[in-house]
Amino acid sequence: MDAELALLEAALDYRFASPDLLRRALTHSSAAHEAQMVSGSGDRDNERLEFLGDSILGFLTSEALVQRFPECREGDLSRLRAHLVSAVHLYGVACSLELGRYLELGRSEEMSGGRGKKTLLVDALEALIAAIYLDGGIEPVRTFVATRVLDAPPGEGIVNEDVQASLTNFKSALQEFAQSRKLPQPRYAIVEERGPEHSKTFTVEVRVGKEWSGRGEGASKKIAAQKAAQKVYQRLREQSPEIPPAF
Repeated sequence: MDAELALLEAALDYRFASPDLLRRALTHSSAAHEAQMVSGSGDRDNERLEFLGDSILGFLTSEALVQRFPECREGDLSRLRAHLVSAVHLYGVACSLELGRYLELGRSEEMSGGRGKKTLLVDALEALIAAIYLDGGIEPVRTFVATRVLDAPPGEGIVNEDVQASLTNFKSALQEFAQSRKLPQPRYAIVEERGPEHSKTFTVEVRVGKEWSGRGEGASKKIAAQKAAQKVYQRLREQSPEIPPAF
């Protein structure tokens, strides 16, 4: 195996018994087509591996979410899974692995910036998941999905506070509690916006009457409001243990 692919294996923390599987996972159809035109026996592309990898990723993500969030409802789990297998999230994972530098592309794709295209990188990541599965079985790919997809750095994966805040609807929970206790309805206000237009951070404050208030920050007004509501709701739960958990 050449030095470049050895670097990728190090990033994956997995060594292939069959290097051809790794090469195939990185081979775009444009490269396979050009090789066949020249020699008549080009390597196969990664499309079939991508198909398999998509299913494996969906299964392992669902499995992990059921284990990590035993009290969550099906709808909440579906929303979080949708984020984790989305093209936006997987593109971030692919970029963190620098997959673009390892792709085998045809001339047309190379010239059109294929190494940075979201679709090509996401497809290659899913093909890579299938390649690990076919090479080493379910356990190494389960580890890869857990460490690289689910536990990606903040902003990419399951540990992201913004994702967690979106998962649980604390605004609704706080409103329902206020109604049940005949308290004033929660009132939300944006108290600060900072950062450039493409990457703003919002601070939202929520008040329930004169006694209860909390602030939250997030990449959107909605997430910041959820975090603010979460703080007040959890303080209320500490004083009233009979309040059911929010979902």
